[in-house]
Amino acid sequence: MANKQKTVFSCQSCGTIFPKWVGRCTGCGEWDTVIEEMSEPRDPKERSFSSGSSPLPASKIETTDKKRIATCFSEFNHILGGGIVPGAVMLVGGDPGIGKSTLLLQISQSLARTSGQVLYVSGEESALQIKLRAERLNTLHDNLLIYIENDMSRIIDQVEKIKPALVVIDSIQTVFLPELPTAAGSVGQVRECALKLTHCAKTLHIPVFLIGHVTKDGTIAGPRVLEHMVDTVLYFEGDRNNIHRIVRVIKNRYGAANEIAIFEMKTEGLAEVLNPSEIFLSERSERQPGSVVAAAMEGTRPLLVEVQALASRMTFGYPQRTSTGMDQKRLALLCAVLERVADYPLSSYDVFLNIAGGLRLDEPAIDLAAACAVVSSFLNKPIDRKACIIGEIGLGGEVRSISFCEQRIREAQKLGFNSIFIPWNNAQKIAKNPTITVTGVRTVAETISALF
Repeated sequence: MANKQKTVFSCQSCGTIFPKWVGRCTGCGEWDTVIEEMSEPRDPKERSFSSGSSPLPASKIETTDKKRIATCFSEFNHILGGGIVPGAVMLVGGDPGIGKSTLLLQISQSLARTSGQVLYVSGEESALQIKLRAERLNTLHDNLLIYIENDMSRIIDQVEKIKPALVVIDSIQTVFLPELPTAAGSVGQVRECALKLTHCAKTLHIPVFLIGHVTKDGTIAGPRVLEHMVDTVLYFEGDRNNIHRIVRVIKNRYGAANEIAIFEMKTEGLAEVLNPSEIFLSERSERQPGSVVAAAMEGTRPLLVEVQALASRMTFGYPQRTSTGMDQKRLALLCAVLERVADYPLSSYDVFLNIAGGLRLDEPAIDLAAACAVVSSFLNKPIDRKACIIGEIGLGGEVRSISFCEQRIREAQKLGFNSIFIPWNNAQKIAKNPTITVTGVRTVAETISALF
């Protein structure tokens, strides 16, 4: 007698598993998202990654001579760690219409020209629609194979038959396994389809790009385990009304995480920005109060950005602390430090802060620049346009040490800045530079005194 297929109840929003149906998911708090589905495919052997060999010492494992595959975008190669690794599975997420399919179509065409056949699988568009977009992007090539299919079994058969240099799945939420009774895009379907593709990629050493839909809060739809299964997770950031797009690496098994690549959306597709610092500073006003340049780190890359602040006298209610591109709680903390330590009455002022260019920065090294921008706006006095400021601020007003200080100084020097303010402890370890004045500061008050 055949064994009865096991079923589980899983949340379609976050992937939390329950032994029985519940009205509200305890994982994400959403209502009516828990449905019943099968816990595994009918053939459990297909889930195995086993090679059948016995354990080996790491030093005796044979390596292949396959090198990374370079794409047409040097910036994209950089954030991946030097190019696409054969057999890697990469997940690309982002808002609808932000440019995910455009970027991967351009990459597919570049590999079709240099590495062989590329299989572009779409479950959302017709072949005619993809061709029209390819003509607009000038990405038509005989080695670029378009396959309109959402049955994962047929997709795997074509991959094993063609053995392409690259596979693109657009998107993982539209493909399904026939043996699972749930609809495409459900937690079980997304998990099992990704598992099948991962097994195929590792076995045949074929890199695979998966395009993923995102939820209303910006995370990739489907189970969280999807991000753990793949080798690399890339997020598209930026406003569709802005020409610039940021591709950020959230996870990378073959390189550094938190790297970013900047692209510019044009009529003929995405074009890489080779010097992002110049782009973010290109529209900076001349001697504008509340404007400061900070040197931030994105992965291993220093990036100069403009920090803008506006301190406006409060008219009613409580003082506002609003920030774009920086944590709002961090801004409130900096305002409290400035009022307590530097004696600026910000409790009667609304403070607004913005990181120009649509970039979001989370590292504390921009604290000092943000505080100086707020004081500059409060005093209505501009800061030297050729000065760069970096440092973390403690609750006592002290300026604490930061990492990658030399890389930040070199980036500021390259863009023509003649002075930079850094934490005093970092300044003691930096060799004297004839082209840029390095000033070490111990406290926020000392920095403000030196600037104004």
